[in-house]
Amino acid sequence: MQRVRHRHLIAALAAALAATPAAAQTLYVQAGRLIDGVSDDARTGQCITIEAERIKAVGPCGAPPAGATRLDWSGFTVLPGLIDLHTHLADLGQSADLAAPIKASPAETALVGARNARVTLNAGFTAVRDVGTYRGLSDVTLRNAIERGNVPGPRMWVAGAYLTIPKGGGELNGVVPNEDLPPDMRLGVAATPEEAAAKTTYLLDHGADFIKTIATGAVLAIGTEPGAPELTVDQLRAIVQVAHARGKKVTAHAHGAIGIQNAINAGVDSIEHASLADQATLQLAKKHGTWLAMDIYNGDYIEDVGTKEGWPAEYLRKNRETTDAQRAAFRRAVALGVNIGYATDAGVYPHGLNARQFRYMVRYGMTAMQAIQSATGRAAVEIGREDIGAIAPGRYADMVAVKADPLADIAALEQIDHVMKGGVIVR
Repeated sequence: MQRVRHRHLIAALAAALAATPAAAQTLYVQAGRLIDGVSDDARTGQCITIEAERIKAVGPCGAPPAGATRLDWSGFTVLPGLIDLHTHLADLGQSADLAAPIKASPAETALVGARNARVTLNAGFTAVRDVGTYRGLSDVTLRNAIERGNVPGPRMWVAGAYLTIPKGGGELNGVVPNEDLPPDMRLGVAATPEEAAAKTTYLLDHGADFIKTIATGAVLAIGTEPGAPELTVDQLRAIVQVAHARGKKVTAHAHGAIGIQNAINAGVDSIEHASLADQATLQLAKKHGTWLAMDIYNGDYIEDVGTKEGWPAEYLRKNRETTDAQRAAFRRAVALGVNIGYATDAGVYPHGLNARQFRYMVRYGMTAMQAIQSATGRAAVEIGREDIGAIAPGRYADMVAVKADPLADIAALEQIDHVMKGGVIVR
């Protein structure tokens, strides 16, 4: 009986190995047109050799390496896997119910996060920077589950929680007294520079890849104003000092000009939203090399769906006050040559629709190639990674393919035909 059981186990193991995706095989991918994420021109006649998870070579097509499997993508434009620098995978989506995040248990939040990760990957986004969740450290759990192969999803870099002042833009305001919120919803609340430094240490010790600060009020937070500074320069500087000493980056949610300037002067690496940035603020960002992550699509979604679904009037009012201003600031930032990465705030609108922003970036000043690079090679630079974002030797074999030419119509990226992550076709 024991031998029979062993034979069955061996047969099952052999079948499992035979069915394992061919990540360890050599692939030879024939591209119709190649946009590599860093060059300014598309190329034709290029083939990509992949071994294990990484790209080994890129060059003119010829005979495949011995034993390689040829993948014919000659009818497609092939690009690096896309990168979204501002998502909220490990959380519930935005809705009219302010209490939704607290109603959902940590377990339910985790299951929702797993679903969000899957649809994001299927949409062609093979990497994301997840910039905060109400349920602290749920993003760390999701990232780890993806890395273990428990659930499908993009590569994730996570913040752990929002570093915010009490009742600030990173708190779940207007539901219950903030002091009565669950402890995991207040992991980043800090009233002093000392508390801010301690909370930074805590989040990094518990798996955060970078730190997300709330330097101004928020559009989608009750009782806060986007133009109003929140974390002080001293608090922000304390956070930056701790994070940078450990080789970690810091980004700041900041709409208003003063809050953006406070964050830049404190040494943050990037700014989220930058909706009310004036010319002097943009020039300061350029001087310091600070990146801007500007979500210029979702204002239309909030206005449309938020109005229909009855989102709080305060949200809708603040959205109207920032949407057009942000797009004007984006246009000026592009013209000025400020560093800009692709960032959508997915979670405010449904995950999987991340590519909708490409059209807006082109409409407000970028070329199609600039928009693509903002979500590939340039996004990798903002994260601080040299192993994603480009179709080049040594990088992870994260790629997407589309029938249409995105340089002729950037909206082609809203309909991805094939997705590969780490040399494995996932769609």
